[in-house]
Amino acid sequence: MAANATLRRPPRGLTAAQAADRRNTDGPNSVSRPRPRRLAGRIGHQLTDPLVALLVAAAAVTAALGDVPDTAVIALVVIVNTAIGVTQEVRADHAIAALDALTAPTARVVRDGVDLVVPAAEVVRDDLVRLEAGDVVPADLALTAAFRLQVDESAMTGESVPVGKAAGDEVQAGTVVVTGRGSGTVLRIGAGSGLGVIAALVARTRPGKTPLQRRLARLGRVLGITVVILSSLVFALGVAAGRPVVVMAVTAVSLVVAAVPESLPAVVTLALALGARRMAAAHAIPRRLAAVETLGSVTVIASDKTGTLTEGRMAVQRAATPDELEYVVVGIGYEPEAEVSGPTGACTAPPPGLAELARAGVLCNDAVLAAPTVDSPLWTAVGDPLEAALVTFATRCGVDPQLERTAWPRLDEHPFDQSNRRMVTVHATPDGRFLMVCKGAPEAVLTGDVVTAGPASLAAAIATAHRLAGTGLRVVAVAAGYLTEAPDPAVPSGLSYAGLLGIGDPVRANAAATARAFADAGIRLLLVTGDHPGTAAAIGHRLGIWQAGDAVAHGDEGTPDAGTADRVSVFARTQPAQKLDLVAALQQRGHIVAVTGDGVNDAPALRRADIGVAMGGGTEVARQAADLVLVDDNLATVAHAVGEGRRIYDNIRRFLRYGLSGGFAELAVMLAGPFLGLGVPLLPAQILWVNLLTHGLPGVALGAEPAEPGIMRRAPRSPQESVLGDGLLNAVLVAGTLIAAVVLGAGVTAYHLGRPWQSVVFVVLGLAQLGVALAVRAPRRPGQAGNRGLAAAIVCSAVLQVAGVLLPPLRGLLGTEPLDVPVLLLCGAVATVPGIGLRLMAVRRASG
Repeated sequence: MAANATLRRPPRGLTAAQAADRRNTDGPNSVSRPRPRRLAGRIGHQLTDPLVALLVAAAAVTAALGDVPDTAVIALVVIVNTAIGVTQEVRADHAIAALDALTAPTARVVRDGVDLVVPAAEVVRDDLVRLEAGDVVPADLALTAAFRLQVDESAMTGESVPVGKAAGDEVQAGTVVVTGRGSGTVLRIGAGSGLGVIAALVARTRPGKTPLQRRLARLGRVLGITVVILSSLVFALGVAAGRPVVVMAVTAVSLVVAAVPESLPAVVTLALALGARRMAAAHAIPRRLAAVETLGSVTVIASDKTGTLTEGRMAVQRAATPDELEYVVVGIGYEPEAEVSGPTGACTAPPPGLAELARAGVLCNDAVLAAPTVDSPLWTAVGDPLEAALVTFATRCGVDPQLERTAWPRLDEHPFDQSNRRMVTVHATPDGRFLMVCKGAPEAVLTGDVVTAGPASLAAAIATAHRLAGTGLRVVAVAAGYLTEAPDPAVPSGLSYAGLLGIGDPVRANAAATARAFADAGIRLLLVTGDHPGTAAAIGHRLGIWQAGDAVAHGDEGTPDAGTADRVSVFARTQPAQKLDLVAALQQRGHIVAVTGDGVNDAPALRRADIGVAMGGGTEVARQAADLVLVDDNLATVAHAVGEGRRIYDNIRRFLRYGLSGGFAELAVMLAGPFLGLGVPLLPAQILWVNLLTHGLPGVALGAEPAEPGIMRRAPRSPQESVLGDGLLNAVLVAGTLIAAVVLGAGVTAYHLGRPWQSVVFVVLGLAQLGVALAVRAPRRPGQAGNRGLAAAIVCSAVLQVAGVLLPPLRGLLGTEPLDVPVLLLCGAVATVPGIGLRLMAVRRASG
């Protein structure tokens, strides 16, 4: 035998094939994922962003000019933006790690006939795994035995009702056993399991740039190219005309400084941070700063059903009694209080038939309700959620579950199983007889063998059951009968029809209003669920996004194409990969897509969407993959966040109108000044000072402007629209031209009067831009408070601007000359002209 060869004994209980399987994987039941990029690589990737590159260039210019404060501020912004970007890259790895945490920590397996408890990561193919209530399924299994086994698959499929399983069925890794017990052979582990497939989708799905990032990147490229061309042209023309090379170099650098809005990234970052804080106060926690604005650009919201549009808890919503009367039950969660209404209106006391139906439902039942505690402030279910819904229904009908179970003790039972699809219990009555109760699927209960009713009565009850099922409810039929001898629960017979219960996951009280709010805002709401098509259509109808005759896309029929995504609003039986393809199809059509969800199956689509919105009460996997987490699990919070996102984008455009008009004016002054005899109108330090004062505090304060009236009654901006679109570029040119005309007029007048014309240009330029800041404020509603921060910032900046020609240290730093009070007053008066002109034009447009 070769020296480096070693005989390996299989670990105890493993066959040789299983041991090889264990050695040839990352860990037999672990989810493989790509190695994370090193920190230096992450940072380098962030620095290649055009907007960050523009910041670096601005920092280089200010450093070359010896402006240490501006250089430090810009460098700080670069560091903050880079740190945020690196953090988001790390989140992808956290999303995959959360999948590992979801996996069962241990599993009970049978090897060599011996029961062993092993770490879930050590489960291998062909292991026999035992399952009991509360267990997390450690791998994809083929069931070899099942007794009353029900599995909660909501995290994987979106199906809100636990699914019954029988021998021969498969169960997926990551699902949870609700009731019963069973055992199964391991089919797939690790990346091959259903959980592993979703992990792979999350791992290879990287979120793209936000609309704002794309727009600002394009703006940065345009500004960069424009300023290089202009500065090079001015430098070449000046040198060709015989002007000193050093003077023209200073002029060219001044043009660069004038054109680059150094504080734009800082204003954007701070505006987003302020928006994030406001969103957090409204129970929406942004996990990615850029996502704060992205919501304002959303054109389509693809929403999960369970726990998002619905409460995520099963409840009896409709009840039908043998006298052919129907009742509607409206409540919240498992709360005992609810409104019960019948054909004649609200029921102050439950009719006898309804009370008998509620009593039967709570006796043939193993679930209980846990009252609120300090740690758990809501009523919660213990046991099967469907049975808990029956217990809640009983309390809402005035029936006390504990008293009834005490008064009618259970003597015998035949548990629910998939073969007969019903449960039967036998109880002792207070008068010494026996009460048999049977509940289950209508086709299993409403038969002549079980119920003594005639064919016409049974046909009517079955028709009612089909009608209730058509509304998306899961229908449970109940029958009961009094017997003098102890019956066999395995063979129920001679019972009376007690009624039907329509059970579903109730739509949230404000869901329809939220859907209307999205429609008013020009946002299309899609329902994307793994649930049954009938249930999905019923929920869509209640939301107002689906009407009778509309199509419902079935995941069983294949992945929806781009055309289907544009036509259909309800998608049922949708698999995780199909959700991903749906999002991609919508994005290819030019939509900005938000996806909401709370399950493991939602994670890939949450990552792929322009903005992923996770429910705070959902899975950790979904929260890690999302950009925004709703603490209150309420889709209405998204509507508020959309308004906040639009307000932020409006304020960024407001700053661009203000800042770029000042930059355009500075360019115009620097280009036209020499032709008017002004030589070099402004020194680089003077331009930086003006930009620092006008773009700094006032620019940040503009980011805090309130939302415009009607912000949620207008269509979202087109994703293809430039950040300077919708008339903003024209507004910048108009405002910049007004400022430049006033500044040049004042400078030329001072030149001919023998006054310090460069200082006059410096003062008027700064004050005129501050006046424009007041002119571009958001429209106010009557009685709405003003932006005190903006007023304070303008006053502070105006004082510092004037100080630049009054204080000797600043005059030495900036190269200005002193101006007397009358000249300063004239400068201030002239500087108000652009702002007043813009405000008058705005009033004229509003009134016209």
